[in-house]
Amino acid sequence: MDIETKISTIKSFAQEIVTEEELRQLLETKNNPIAYDGFEPSGQMHIAQGLLRTITVNKLTSTGVHFKFWIADWFAMINNKYGGDLEKIEVVGKYFVEVWKACGLDMSNVEFVWTSKLIGEHPEYWETLMKFSMNASVQRVLRCGQIMGREESTSNPSAQIIYPLMQTTDMVYLKVDIAQLGIDQRKVNMLARELFPKLGYKPPVAVHHKMLMGLRHLGSTESGIERKIEMKMSKSKPETAIFMTDSKEDIYEKFKNAYCPEGTDEENPVMEYAKEIVFEKFKNITVERPAKFGGDVEIGSYAELRDLYVSKKLHPADLKNTVARYIDTAIAPVRKHFQENKSARELYEKVRSYSVTR
Repeated sequence: MDIETKISTIKSFAQEIVTEEELRQLLETKNNPIAYDGFEPSGQMHIAQGLLRTITVNKLTSTGVHFKFWIADWFAMINNKYGGDLEKIEVVGKYFVEVWKACGLDMSNVEFVWTSKLIGEHPEYWETLMKFSMNASVQRVLRCGQIMGREESTSNPSAQIIYPLMQTTDMVYLKVDIAQLGIDQRKVNMLARELFPKLGYKPPVAVHHKMLMGLRHLGSTESGIERKIEMKMSKSKPETAIFMTDSKEDIYEKFKNAYCPEGTDEENPVMEYAKEIVFEKFKNITVERPAKFGGDVEIGSYAELRDLYVSKKLHPADLKNTVARYIDTAIAPVRKHFQENKSARELYEKVRSYSVTR
C-alpha cells in the first residue's frame, strides 16, 4: 500500500489527526508503527466498542500498523468500576477480548496487553510517571478529568490526577507511535504531546475517531437548550445503546424507538449507524418496503442512501428496519459465539451478574 492510500485509509475514520504531516512522516520512515487504544473493562460491550472499533482497527492494521489493545484493568480499579474488585475486572477484560475476536477482528497484527502485567514487568514505570508529574501543573492535569467519564467536581477522587498521568506514561512503555483513541480522549493525548518532549521522547501522533451517537432523543436540557440526541453511546443508558449480545428482538425494538428525523442525516443516529457500520460491513444493502411505497430497493453506497432519505423517498420506519436488520446480521456471529462456546458463555454470564459501580 502506498503512502497516499495509507493516509486516505486512516482519514476515512479519523475525525482529527494531530498532525497529518507527522503521520505522513511516520508512515514514510517506519514500516510497522505501533498504535493503541485503552479500554476499561466495564459492563457489557456495545457496538461502538465492538463492531465500530473492529472496523477501525482492521482499517488501521491494513496500512501496516501494529495495534495494541490496552486492557486497562488498573484504570478500571482506580475509576471504581465494580467497586475496584480486580477479579471481576479481569473477568470483564477477558469477555472484551472474546467479543473482539468473535466480531471479525483481523488478529494478524493485533495484540492484547494488560495494564497490571506490563506495569508489573516495568517498575521503572512509576519513576517515569513522577517525572511527567513534575512537568505538569495540577490544573493542567485536572482539565483531563473528563476522560474518566466524570464531570469536574471537588468530590472526585484524587485518581482524577493520577489517571491522565498514567495514560501518558502508558504510551512510553507501549512504545506508541500513534495514539488512536476516541475524540473524547483528546485532552489526554494533547497532554502527552506536551509532556513527551520534556523527557526527551518523540510525541505520538494523535488520530481521533468520532464517537457513535446514542439512539434516543433527549429533549431540552434543564437550561432550556435543545439537545436532540445523546452524542455518545452510553452503557449507563441501555436504551440508547446496542450491545454486542443483544437479541434480534432487542435490536429491532431499540431502533423502533430511535430518534430518526425525517429527511435529514444531521444528528440522525440511524443514518450514522448506516454510514459507519452497515456500509462498512456490507457495501450493498437492500431496503425492504411495501410495494405501494415503491417496493424493495438496492442501494450501493451511503451517498445513495442519503440522497434517497433526504429527498424523503425513504420513510424513517423503513430506514430503521433496514439498519436494524443489518446490525443484527453483523452481531449474529458474536451472539452465536457466546451461546455455543462454553467458556465464553460462562464469562458472559459472570459479567451479566456484576453490578457496575461509579
